[in-house]
Amino acid sequence: MIVDTNRHKSSLIQTLNSQKDRTHTMSTPLVVDLDGTLTPSDMLVESFFNLLASTPTTALSAPVWLVRGGKAGLKQQLAKRSELDVSHLPFNQSLLDWLKEEKATGRTLVLATASDRKLAEQINQRLDCLFDDILASDGTLNLAGERKADALVTRYGEGKFDYAGNAAPDLKVWKHAHRAIVVNPARGLKTKAEAICTVERTFDERPHPLKTWAQALRLHQWVKNILLFIPLLTAQQLDSSTAIIQTIIAFLAFSFCASSVYLLNDLLDLPHDRQHHRKRNRPIPSGALPPIQAVLTIPALLLLSGLLLLALPSMFALALASYYALTLAYSLVLKRILMIDVLSLAGLYTMRIIAGSYAIALVPSFWLLAFSMFIFLSLALVKRYSELMTLRQQNTNKSTSGRDYHVGDIELLASLGGSAGYTAVLVMALYINSDTVAQAYSHPMRLWLLCPALLFWISRVWILAHRGRMHDDPIVFALRDRTSLLLAALMAITLMMAT
Repeated sequence: MIVDTNRHKSSLIQTLNSQKDRTHTMSTPLVVDLDGTLTPSDMLVESFFNLLASTPTTALSAPVWLVRGGKAGLKQQLAKRSELDVSHLPFNQSLLDWLKEEKATGRTLVLATASDRKLAEQINQRLDCLFDDILASDGTLNLAGERKADALVTRYGEGKFDYAGNAAPDLKVWKHAHRAIVVNPARGLKTKAEAICTVERTFDERPHPLKTWAQALRLHQWVKNILLFIPLLTAQQLDSSTAIIQTIIAFLAFSFCASSVYLLNDLLDLPHDRQHHRKRNRPIPSGALPPIQAVLTIPALLLLSGLLLLALPSMFALALASYYALTLAYSLVLKRILMIDVLSLAGLYTMRIIAGSYAIALVPSFWLLAFSMFIFLSLALVKRYSELMTLRQQNTNKSTSGRDYHVGDIELLASLGGSAGYTAVLVMALYINSDTVAQAYSHPMRLWLLCPALLFWISRVWILAHRGRMHDDPIVFALRDRTSLLLAALMAITLMMAT
């Protein structure tokens, strides 16, 4: 009986202490960081690349703004000029759900961020005024680290607030907080936080980093760079170990460079990608990969590519530089210009073949370049056609986001794309009938089997696109499609039989 009484008292005490702790917690403001915490993104990076995508010449003034106004001045200028759309901004959902629960109990929520106040207020509006108060950079004061800690201590008092953060600078704030909420921490950060503050909760929703980086670098797109091996094949140099090694090195250099371009393009295209039915799931738009990590990775990839160039002919370096320049122009300007965008895409594929020729010190073949331009123009038009077909099926928009195409253009694009594809087959037929082939192949007549095979494949691609079954990247579709792979194998066998 005495034991039961003691247990009852102990349980009652625990309940009272729990209620006391909860009461204290509810009276303690919950302060939340923005970049990397509430959202996995970074407003400074997003603002800059949004401005760079819309008005590149204005974005070039960023260093001047930084020198004149410091980091706070830079953030204010970018926020003022970039007109960043936060309506599709990703959030750390489990943290956001918990914040809404705390808000429902009457707890005071405060958004404290180093981002500019304009963006902080827009995000709070986006969240239906979830936060009762906002502390942010104001063009003069960059509210980060010690300055954020001082502002919170001045407003709420030493140890009189809880704080949710995600990065090393937040340790300076946790040192003055009552409790810490740690969000998507880097390795060792939680341990450091526990050493200076009581960690109340930890939120970590990050996917596996290897999978995330593989998707962000688009390693599956490296297969497009197999086009660099086509000159090696058509020049019949498969028996040259030197040429094979040179082409492999060129493949790696091109792939590293291309991955840097993919990251840059994702940064520039963030607002549009987040509204796209498939692209919004990419690592950067979805928030799985913070934009700042992409920014730091781009020069590292270019450095790796540059080191490999030391083992290759100078003409290959020129071809790769031209590819990068055209890709940059496409990302900034050309992709928004009617038809120029698809011609640019076709040119980028063709430049891979040119680079492959230069890697083994060959002059690019006229026939190969003509064929490449027409076949890749057809595939680029398939890409735009498929995007419009998706819009037609969804019945949501009249034009592609960030592109100058309308749903009503579908029939015309199909006509242009089919014509370009059939013209590529015509170029191949003329090539097979030329003196060049007669000198290069022992059995040139066997090459005629390539023409009906290509006619079948191009026609099938366009029919599937018309039925709405085409991936909006036809190259990716071809690499996953069994019929396309079988046809490619048969065409390779035909080339060997003709040699």
